[in-house]
Amino acid sequence: MTVVTGYRTSGPIPKFTNYHIWKTLMILDIKNSVSRKKLSQKLDIGEGSTRTILNILKNQEYIQVARNGVTLTKNGSHFKKTVQFDVTYTLIPEITIDAYDCAIRIPFAAKKITYGYEERDVAIKAGASGATTLICKNGELIFPDSNYSVSSAVTKTLREKFAINNDDVIIIGTANTPEKAECGAVTAALNVINNFNINRNLNDIVLLNNSTTELTSLAFAVYNLIGGYPVCAKSRDNLGIRIENGIIIDNAYTGEILEETIEKNIIVRRIAVTGPYKGAKVISVPINVKGKTIAAIGVANVIGIDESNLLTTIFKS
Repeated sequence: MTVVTGYRTSGPIPKFTNYHIWKTLMILDIKNSVSRKKLSQKLDIGEGSTRTILNILKNQEYIQVARNGVTLTKNGSHFKKTVQFDVTYTLIPEITIDAYDCAIRIPFAAKKITYGYEERDVAIKAGASGATTLICKNGELIFPDSNYSVSSAVTKTLREKFAINNDDVIIIGTANTPEKAECGAVTAALNVINNFNINRNLNDIVLLNNSTTELTSLAFAVYNLIGGYPVCAKSRDNLGIRIENGIIIDNAYTGEILEETIEKNIIVRRIAVTGPYKGAKVISVPINVKGKTIAAIGVANVIGIDESNLLTTIFKS
């Protein structure tokens, strides 16, 4: 799940990626259980996002959740081995650009590497400052698409960390924190192996009993799409949020039109008679998963529109 960033909020915005799912698998064990709170702390994300990750893995039958915590199933343990690679923190200033480095060895993956900038771009999108990709060819560590070898000092550092064989790939993520360096390197590595097949659909993002934070990314997507109009959203069983001017101004919100949308599973278009948007035209639409209304998202026309505006048609009653 990619979450809109760059906004100030008065409540937490859930933010997790395949990196956090991967790390969850690496933390969990088939024998020793981990509590959800402890897992959330290790992942450095909110408990709502952690709960969503666990729902995803539970749906895949990779974990089992009990009173004493979470453990991997046999299926989960098997899947974990397919996405497990060597990871270590290190420092290689000769070929990296920031204060912290995290290196990963992917066995026998050299044929999957083209130029190396692909991994760099993926790492940057994940929050790192950059990434350097190397492949092992004829016993030497070289830059992809070239015969240029790294220095003996770099080679020594990496060989002290890993048992490197021909056709292995080394990805070194770099960032201003160790966590971002790891996230960048792991995300790039997952992109290389391309077998991280986790089913993540709308049902994973917004569940029947999820907290309001699970709707935040969807609400911001709608806000960015329409631009300038207040957006409100709530799940069936929890209070919701209001977004105005690019920020969340209320994270415990509900309204009569949202409630009617959820209760009747219909699109509602009318002028609000109560609440902060009293007198404004509002449209609210239900979100359905597997035949159930699980949430609603609404837009309020507080700006005033003319016939040339794209939103005119949806505000017509």
